[in-house]
Amino acid sequence: MLAFLGVLAFSGSFPATVYAMQGFDPWLVAIGRAAIAGLIALACLKATNRPLIPPKHLWPSYAFISLGVVFGFPVFSGLALDLGASTAHAAVVIALLPAATAVCAVLRASERPRPLFWAACAAGALAITAFTLTQHQGKPAWPDLLLIGALLSAAVGYTEGGRLSRETPGWQVISHTLVLSLPLTAPLAAVLALTTPITPNPQALAGFAYVAVISMFVGFIPWYAGLARGGIARAGQTQLTQPLLTLVWAWFLMGERFGPLTVAAALAVLICVAVTQRART
Repeated sequence: MLAFLGVLAFSGSFPATVYAMQGFDPWLVAIGRAAIAGLIALACLKATNRPLIPPKHLWPSYAFISLGVVFGFPVFSGLALDLGASTAHAAVVIALLPAATAVCAVLRASERPRPLFWAACAAGALAITAFTLTQHQGKPAWPDLLLIGALLSAAVGYTEGGRLSRETPGWQVISHTLVLSLPLTAPLAAVLALTTPITPNPQALAGFAYVAVISMFVGFIPWYAGLARGGIARAGQTQLTQPLLTLVWAWFLMGERFGPLTVAAALAVLICVAVTQRART
């Protein structure tokens, strides 16, 4: 349930990002969300009298989390959406995230998957490749490559954060990650705010607030807690619902329409990822 609450929060990220980019530059949305979330995290740590900085021997792990979920996923996914990828299309490509997270968990935990696991991963990758090629006249497009970068970034950040959350509460893990990133995110966000065009409107402000507060901070609290308690690969099964939830949000909030090919690709990936979860060890 904890992991699912995190997925529910993350599922609105793509529509909220599209809304935010109606009034803000994509780079400002990507970096600014982390800067705002970092200030919230700093306030939470101070209010609870927790250390603002984690032990130095954990800094490499926090660096991986930061590169994955503070910089990698927001930047890659935001640029992909800005270059024309629809929310529905992005949701289908990101549907491979559970399998990628499971693979990272397997590598970090030294598990030995059965051949069925790798076969299902390969089938899912082929399904996504076929889908993306049919969308762009047989050629991969920049938005798809950026979405793959977002997928891999999130998988690394989720896995490393889940590992640390076994010993440190999940809210502290994401808080320390955001605070350690503040020396970069805060000045970059300030420069971008001064040098990029800003035309705020209610939808843009609501979208920016969502990705900064919910997607970048609040959602990680139950998500990391769920990964720590249920196991990274096992609790990661809840990510299976994220693409479908995102499609629902895209239809409900933005009126996006998606054809049977998009639905078929999403279902094919869900089946493949379900098999990887069942056959992970």
